[in-house]
Amino acid sequence: MKNKIMAMLVAFGLVGSVSAVEINENLSINGFIDGSITKSDRGTALTTPVGDTADWGLDEIEVDFLFNVGSVSGAVHVDTEDVDNESGMSIEQAHFTYTLDNGVSLTFGRYGSALGLEREDPAGLYTYSRAYGDTAFNLGNIDGVGGVEGLTVSYAAEAWSLGVSIENPNGTVRDNNAKNDLDFEVALSYTGIENLSVGIGYFKDNENSGLVTAGGAPEDDVTNIHATYQVGKALLGAEWTQIDRSANGTGLTEGDLDAHMFLVDYDVSDKLGVAVRYSSYEESASVDVDQITIAPNYAITESLGAILEYSDVSHDTPDSDSDTIALELTYTF
Repeated sequence: MKNKIMAMLVAFGLVGSVSAVEINENLSINGFIDGSITKSDRGTALTTPVGDTADWGLDEIEVDFLFNVGSVSGAVHVDTEDVDNESGMSIEQAHFTYTLDNGVSLTFGRYGSALGLEREDPAGLYTYSRAYGDTAFNLGNIDGVGGVEGLTVSYAAEAWSLGVSIENPNGTVRDNNAKNDLDFEVALSYTGIENLSVGIGYFKDNENSGLVTAGGAPEDDVTNIHATYQVGKALLGAEWTQIDRSANGTGLTEGDLDAHMFLVDYDVSDKLGVAVRYSSYEESASVDVDQITIAPNYAITESLGAILEYSDVSHDTPDSDSDTIALELTYTF
């Protein structure tokens, strides 16, 4: 099961997985089917009774078409979530990359962020849950945050790589003579030390109106540092993220919000592994959320994996703690 995070750290989030079914010399296909059974015991919040919840069914289906013709490669990721709710199919990612002989490449289209230790799809995670829940700290969770349309210029050397992404979040650069500012992201990865991979990145979000609850749109400056290190049968991972949020038009501001996580995944055997993760993030200036996760994972076959997870969430808001047990099955191809 330990075969995904290291690959994601150096791929800038533009490829769904490292293996594929080859159709011909120019086309390959990969993807996954993901389903789960979950049960959560939640405290009753002060304003909205929550109580216990349980669910089971398909969580996500994705099919990726990977193209390669000469110096140009491309990818189209067809994706669906909430299958039982009939959300329908969508194009999660669609981009092409032109690679020059000097290590420089240009990528244009729709893609996900290159920042964060837990990026991309469920098939690439050691746990069922994500470290920071459904929050803005999950920078590379394209299923939760969504893809962006933009242009990435990257350079790859032997031990490091650098990517700069210029993104258009609003779909238009100018609307009724009003200029919409572009977002941008910078991601640097380093693999020059054996068994060590380090990623450092910065994201400038000029209008993230989906992150506030009342009027206006704040600007976010996001800094992310993450690293993994292989020690024998154990993989050690750590991450720190800070969101510097400026005031919006109504004066609402949350200042600096921090998050961090630590992960250990140990291979008991070729098929069995155990992941332990601790994560913490600031929901607001006065509310912290801590999570401890234990997740044994088992490779039933080369293509079918199972994760059994227990997560305990401690929330500073009174009566909002929760415990979750989940069984996830993921079939990759």
